[in-house]
Amino acid sequence: MFDIEEELKKLPAKPGVYIMRDRDDVILYVGKAVSLKNRVRQYFQISRNLSPKIQKMVAKIDHFEYIVVTSEMEALVLECNLIKENRPKYNTMLKDDKGYPYIKVTVNEAYPRVMMARTQGRDKAKYFGPYTSAGALKEVLELLRKLYHVRSCEKNLPKDIGEGRPCLYYHIRQCKAPCMGYITQEEYRASIAQVIEFLNGNYSPVIKMLEAQMKEASGNLEFEKAAEVRDLLLNVKKFAQKQDASNTDTSERDIIAIASTGDEAVAQVFFVREGKMIGREHFHLTGVDSETRTEIMTSFVKQFYAGTPYIPREILLSEPIEEEELIARWLSARKGARVHFRVPKKGSKERMVELAEQNASLVLLQDAEKIMREEARTTGAMKQIADWIALPGLYRIEAYDISNINGFESVGSMVVYEKGRPRRNDYRKFRIRSVKGPDDYASMREVLTRRFLHGKREEEELAGKGLDASTGSFTRYPDLIMMDGGRGQVNVAQQVLSELNMDIPVCGMVKDDNHRTRGLYYKNKEIPIDTQSEGFRLITRIQDETHRFAIEYHRSLRGKSQVKSVLDDISGVGETRRRELMKHYQSLEAIRNASVEDLAAVPSMNRRAAEQVYAFFHNEETE
Repeated sequence: MFDIEEELKKLPAKPGVYIMRDRDDVILYVGKAVSLKNRVRQYFQISRNLSPKIQKMVAKIDHFEYIVVTSEMEALVLECNLIKENRPKYNTMLKDDKGYPYIKVTVNEAYPRVMMARTQGRDKAKYFGPYTSAGALKEVLELLRKLYHVRSCEKNLPKDIGEGRPCLYYHIRQCKAPCMGYITQEEYRASIAQVIEFLNGNYSPVIKMLEAQMKEASGNLEFEKAAEVRDLLLNVKKFAQKQDASNTDTSERDIIAIASTGDEAVAQVFFVREGKMIGREHFHLTGVDSETRTEIMTSFVKQFYAGTPYIPREILLSEPIEEEELIARWLSARKGARVHFRVPKKGSKERMVELAEQNASLVLLQDAEKIMREEARTTGAMKQIADWIALPGLYRIEAYDISNINGFESVGSMVVYEKGRPRRNDYRKFRIRSVKGPDDYASMREVLTRRFLHGKREEEELAGKGLDASTGSFTRYPDLIMMDGGRGQVNVAQQVLSELNMDIPVCGMVKDDNHRTRGLYYKNKEIPIDTQSEGFRLITRIQDETHRFAIEYHRSLRGKSQVKSVLDDISGVGETRRRELMKHYQSLEAIRNASVEDLAAVPSMNRRAAEQVYAFFHNEETE
């Protein structure tokens, strides 16, 4: 048994990371401390003025653990890694997991490849980037293939040389096909050296080469080729112009601003390289309720730079961060050069921060509108349904349907919606046991009886163990049962609930001539509903989902194993005859429609066995 008071006494006065867990061992929160003894004890001191979010977290703590490290810097790195790995509920979390791609040149291979890489690996390859836009990176790769005809395929060269045929890039003159031996290893590696020179920013050799090729083609009256080389030359110059450093500003910096409302926040990041803004991204954060903008910014900076491969020399912020010196030392160590944080108060840098903040606010506003639309189609739709049938509230709906399979087997489906959204983990399917033939009412009675009896038994078992009944899989009862039918189905459900002494509202979905819901049958009345409302659209989604779930179950039972199970019940039909019948007729329906003579003609069948099969499917007795 974990005694929190006793464990608090054992905490060391050393730097480290602490991990708060609930009774199910789920991580609630990860934090770091210069002194574990002082920091962790603060959570459990009544006199401490904790935020509402942290108060909720503390109430759920069942036990905690900690990891001692040698320095505050190590604690910071470990904290960032554990937060990213475990995504604790009560940490401010960066929702987006965006990475920036690189161009990778596998110089350690005999015939190096030039390709995109999502991460910078610890290998002997050369990496160029990162690029903030995957589209821009692909444009560079295409330009490199046109210029230097290098490969990006997965072939193992030289082992696979000569196998297969050259790929499309060879035919469109973007690869010299080293896989076919059409270029020597020395010639190919010379092209790779030019690629590396180009990616390092030396564009003069290729520009001179293309200018010479264009003049030569034009002098030979090869005007089509000259035009192709001209276009390629223009692309190279355009690319070189983008990459050239400005004479007046060689800065590299990230500009970060925060906008927040309620429990959501957005961080907008502008990327400036060589004095030019080359891209921007926005990132969503959750769990920011009751946190200051400084706390939000601190959490974002730590999580963002723990995951991004490129760290600029200067980071401009709209808010100051906590532990600025420590975080700056951490990032400087990763970059290998001094990293500075600044909160500009005037000039062009302040204007850039303001622009980033405006963009963050705009994204947050757009998200708020999206959330409002989503709430209208979910919780808003549930409220409409509750209002139509005068329920005080509506959180959970269970809907049921019965379907027959070829007239012999029936299945029941149960789907669950909570807060207007499907809760698929709670869906259930029932294979009807007690009903023979297509009797929907009797089948529905069995499904509902099994579902709610199971719930009652589970309640008793949990109570016997001293556990909360709501933790069971069948003990979460609905606020409303929706039947895919009218008065008859509703009456069956109400009879089952009455027999089990349960009081749950039941309504039916009344259909029009096209089998679409036109109203609700509730308390012996048909209640018309607005067919243009979100409530109606939710009912339609529930109806469609109930049918879909039943149909999927049908398909799973239509395999050979289900055909076997039906044929198993026929006297005189053993394994060999079952196999021949399935092979010959393919479906249960085809066997049912066959005559005695047709059945007797199937290999391994005789007249007596054919009569037995025919009688089984037509409910006739044999002599």
